[in-house]
Amino acid sequence: MRTISSFSAALVFATIALVGFHRSAQAVPSFAAQTGQPCTACHVGAFGPQLTPFGRAFKIGGFTQDGGEGLRSKIPLSAMVLTSFNNTASPQPGGAATHFAPNNNFAVDQVSVFFGHRINDYMGALIQATYNGVKGASPDPGSPSFTLDNTDIRLTAPFDVGDNTLRLGVSLNNNPTVQDPYHTTFAWGVPYVSSALAPTPAAQPLLAGRFAGTAVGVNAYAWWNNALYGELGIYRALDPGAAKFVGTFAGPGTIDGVAPYGRIAYEWNFNGQTVHIGALGMMAAIKPNYMSGVGTDKYADIAADASYQWTGDGTHSVTLQGIALHERQQLDATLGQGGSDAAKHSLEQVRLNAVYFYQHTYGLTAGVVRTWGTGDATYYGTTTGRPNSTGLMLEADWVPFGKDDSWASPLANLKIGLQYTAYTEFDGSATNYDGSGRNARNNNTLYLFAWLIF
Repeated sequence: MRTISSFSAALVFATIALVGFHRSAQAVPSFAAQTGQPCTACHVGAFGPQLTPFGRAFKIGGFTQDGGEGLRSKIPLSAMVLTSFNNTASPQPGGAATHFAPNNNFAVDQVSVFFGHRINDYMGALIQATYNGVKGASPDPGSPSFTLDNTDIRLTAPFDVGDNTLRLGVSLNNNPTVQDPYHTTFAWGVPYVSSALAPTPAAQPLLAGRFAGTAVGVNAYAWWNNALYGELGIYRALDPGAAKFVGTFAGPGTIDGVAPYGRIAYEWNFNGQTVHIGALGMMAAIKPNYMSGVGTDKYADIAADASYQWTGDGTHSVTLQGIALHERQQLDATLGQGGSDAAKHSLEQVRLNAVYFYQHTYGLTAGVVRTWGTGDATYYGTTTGRPNSTGLMLEADWVPFGKDDSWASPLANLKIGLQYTAYTEFDGSATNYDGSGRNARNNNTLYLFAWLIF
């Protein structure tokens, strides 16, 4: 067994053993220390990324709220370690990733360092730098070991307009939807962690992370009376030197010019409950494979989302979320280079999930992701030629810390989870989807993880 695998196994079980000796310990990052609030104030289940109304207001407010005391409240740094055990229903020929076995792998998925803090009354930032411990995993075989991960730097101020309130702000970020406050979208959507060693469907819409870390965006937003939220922004591709400096690898290609992004949402808060409905969209002209002189492919993504959340007195909490996306593709450049069978395509994706937590400690999550669209064997690289996939996910979580009376607050937090993903269709078929006899259910994945942040 590889050295890193042995280390990962030791780390997972050492972490579990630690919990056994300190059942009242806690894990809280720098934002909790800054505000003087427990993790439960901002996050459902005492652990991110899913936000409460307070957490959403904190994010829209530019991470600027304070209230913490002592030295820890002044330290802007946090760190994260994610370790796991991964099993697929059938081994993966050739190995799950570089230096990993075909099945039953332990891994250090990620090690991250965060700058997360207010800079002054009008400015704050969340900046993540990550070591990727699963280099060579599908679908990013060329993924670098170190990257500038999710980054959101904000400048914002509130205004009184008569008897109403208006907050205006600007976000500088590197991943479309990472700045979104509703967390029904893609950068922070369910599942919050998943196996980097398991096969994943080939077809994903542009907004589902295909520009994560490879573009930089400036988004202006407004929040009216803590209810109506609107946002407009533009994204540009990082130039090759900047991309190399921050450790990003090639995504779908480089943006030609700028890619506009928009978001609108309305929320209601009443009797410990929150409801929101919204829509978002992005358009981009892309030079495929970073090639010049071949024209561009044009993408347009439009999505509608909604959520319901009940937090009550904290004993029970329920969150229901959904997002439906339509993508229109005009692949003139890719067709001209022989990379597709047709120029016009459409891709649809629906994501639904439900989360329940008891006392912010014991959680259950259920979710489904359904993707379908027009067929193109060359473009999607699938034997069936269809992008259709359906995945079902169940997860059980234990978060022993993160409450206001937890041990060592606000030094650390921990989530231990068991996740199972089952596919009824994968890359266009339930059976023999790759032409070699592999079925969708062969990719069913058991994922045991320990997620520590401090």
